[in-house]
Amino acid sequence: MPLAGAAGVTVHEIDVDGDPALAQRWGDRVPVLLAGERELCHYRLDRRVLADFLAGATSAFARQRDFG
Repeated sequence: MPLAGAAGVTVHEIDVDGDPALAQRWGDRVPVLLAGERELCHYRLDRRVLADFLAGATSAFARQRDFG
C-alpha cells in the first residue's frame, strides 16, 4: 500500500471471513480498512480519506516525538 508505506505505517491484513467474530461484526462490508478501532472505509479504498488520516497521524506522531 504505497500511501501507508510513504507515511511509515505498517498494514496488517486480516481475513475477516476466516474469523467468525469478525465476519459477524463486519458482515458484507468487506474489505474494510481500520485504524485501530476506527473504520476509515469499506467496500473500496477511499484514497482521500486514507491520505487525510495518514497526514493527521503523521503530524500527531511528529508532535508527540518533538514534545513528548
